[in-house]
Amino acid sequence: MQWFSSWTWALLLLMPLLCHAETSDWQAALNNDAARFDRLHTLVVVHQGQEIVALDLKNRGLDTPTNIKSLSKTVLAALVGVAIEKGVLEGTDQAVVETLGDRVPASATDGVERVTLGHLLSLQAGLQRTSGRHYGSWVNSDNWVHHVLTRPFVDEPGGRMLYSTGSSHLLSAALTESAGRSTRALAREWLGEPLNITFPDWGRDPQGIYFGGNNMRMSPRDLAKIGELYRNQGRVGDQILFQENWVSESWTGRGKSAYTDDPYGYGWFLHSLAGESGYYGRGYGGQVLYVIPSLELTVVMTSDPTPPSPGSSYLRRQFQLIEDHIIPAFRD
Repeated sequence: MQWFSSWTWALLLLMPLLCHAETSDWQAALNNDAARFDRLHTLVVVHQGQEIVALDLKNRGLDTPTNIKSLSKTVLAALVGVAIEKGVLEGTDQAVVETLGDRVPASATDGVERVTLGHLLSLQAGLQRTSGRHYGSWVNSDNWVHHVLTRPFVDEPGGRMLYSTGSSHLLSAALTESAGRSTRALAREWLGEPLNITFPDWGRDPQGIYFGGNNMRMSPRDLAKIGELYRNQGRVGDQILFQENWVSESWTGRGKSAYTDDPYGYGWFLHSLAGESGYYGRGYGGQVLYVIPSLELTVVMTSDPTPPSPGSSYLRRQFQLIEDHIIPAFRD
């Protein structure tokens, strides 16, 4: 019995060293593969609320705000969730024109009153896109909100997913008009204060509305806090920023991406890796926020945001890093 106890005690003493060696092995393999990405700037992995991996591959700074491009849509969706929780917005079935007051032009397209906040969140407004080849004419227009609301319908509201940053910008306008404060001010109070997130200034349209759905600047570590907010069902300590049903609604696929075939909810794409359900936000150039609730994981990657975009092939390589190294390390 004494012999057994001695060896048991010895093994217990060695366990942390064995676990440490195992962890170092997978992290080393992850580091090596990540270093092969020419565009990859940072990689952050958070498990059960603890930062496990923090790679700064190009000395950009893990706490330094960077342009997250269209990953801004995911952060904006969180703001809409808080606005609904606070009663500033009625809900996803509310017509966007009801939230905009006199910002709706007299020349608005017939039927635009059928477009809801939910349609904008899921990029199913049905209006002609303001991204892709239409992006330049939109951002060079005198009034971005008017421009979006006067586009012709190319599908029914709630129909195909039509990736259009103008739809997200209408959400920023709805927040601004309904709350009587700028989207930046709301982001700083509603998300920045409870999550200890820094929101530097970013671009605005000619009417002063902060760009909704593009060009927000956030640090990799702050992006991880947004992922953790959703993973924790809208809770931060003893605060509830939005209800659990906002997370489930956000992570319910509606339309489908024409580029990846991934379903899209409210600011989040759905994509499983290695048999684990996952949800991600994505921005031009390789900005990624990925959450795997079953493994209590949040992963952030930021990359070079300058053109040309590496496209969906780069996203697949990023997913491969998660699938090859991160998921196996945290499975039982």
